[in-house]
Amino acid sequence: MRMFRTVAWEKDKVVLLDQTKLPFEETYLACDDYHAVAESIEKMVVRGAPAIGVAAAMGIALGALYTKARVYGEFKKKIEKICREFAQTRPTAVNLFWAIERMKNLVMTHSEKSVEELKSLLRREAVKIGEEDIKINRQIGQAGKKLIKDGCTILTHCNAGALATAGYGTALGVIRAAFESGRSIDVLACETRPFLQGARLTAWELKKSGIPVTVITDSMAGYAMQKKKISIVITGADCICLNGDVANKIGTYSLAVLAKEHGIPFYVAAPISSINLSLKDGKAVVIEERDGKEVTHIGGKRMVPKGVKIWNPAFDITPSKYIGAIITEKEIVKRPYKRNLKNLL
Repeated sequence: MRMFRTVAWEKDKVVLLDQTKLPFEETYLACDDYHAVAESIEKMVVRGAPAIGVAAAMGIALGALYTKARVYGEFKKKIEKICREFAQTRPTAVNLFWAIERMKNLVMTHSEKSVEELKSLLRREAVKIGEEDIKINRQIGQAGKKLIKDGCTILTHCNAGALATAGYGTALGVIRAAFESGRSIDVLACETRPFLQGARLTAWELKKSGIPVTVITDSMAGYAMQKKKISIVITGADCICLNGDVANKIGTYSLAVLAKEHGIPFYVAAPISSINLSLKDGKAVVIEERDGKEVTHIGGKRMVPKGVKIWNPAFDITPSKYIGAIITEKEIVKRPYKRNLKNLL
């Protein structure tokens, strides 16, 4: 099996797998300009909270590399401008702001360095963030695989796999680790309207990995649970609040409610960098709203009558009472989330 990379630093360029072309084309974009990286995040060429964070870090390093600034003060202002542009791309993903702050702090704490030294530091830090993400995902997988028994059928939503990270995946990392340990499993992937991350990306990724997968429409999940076709549900997270509320792809909340009604465990897998303790609960999360064309058009063809209003929130909030556990790289966190998430950090 030929492996793929979601985001990588190669020859002073940021290389991104264009996920808007999947599953039909495996195309890579080589960005030599930070604006192109920011645009790629905004247009979902690269997506998934951890991958967005890595791409932003590399984009900031790329912008730093080609800046004409020669003194620290001028360089610092340029980096701040670059960071502001990345901060405007995807407002819900906590990892984006975590990565931006990490890159900014590197510049702030090394004011004694020359501009050329700072450029090298930023480049190394961006690559390090990518390498750390893969390691963290594998740790999440190892921590979470104990929740998956032999013969399990797992429902997942959106794409929280290698495509949503620097590699291996969070929710799919748990599935992948269970599969690699020899457990017999099946995966049901919700198509995840309107952008079809489940149908296009999760199905592509799992098929490429040899993991059995069946795609269902989002509206079939309740019936599948009623027919006892689902053992557990595992999703990723774009943001985890202090009280354990989770922001994830639109439709996650519905699955959590359905899972509770049918007595099915609902788990969230995410790195610690997705936890934002400054957000008291889900009401404090900024929910990104995207272009209505994602709803009205499929494959470039309009499916909705002209003149009809469209509402397209990209995420929803799943209250912590529906979440059985949060799987992180350090441990599996259970209730009470407020106390245990604080202890985790």
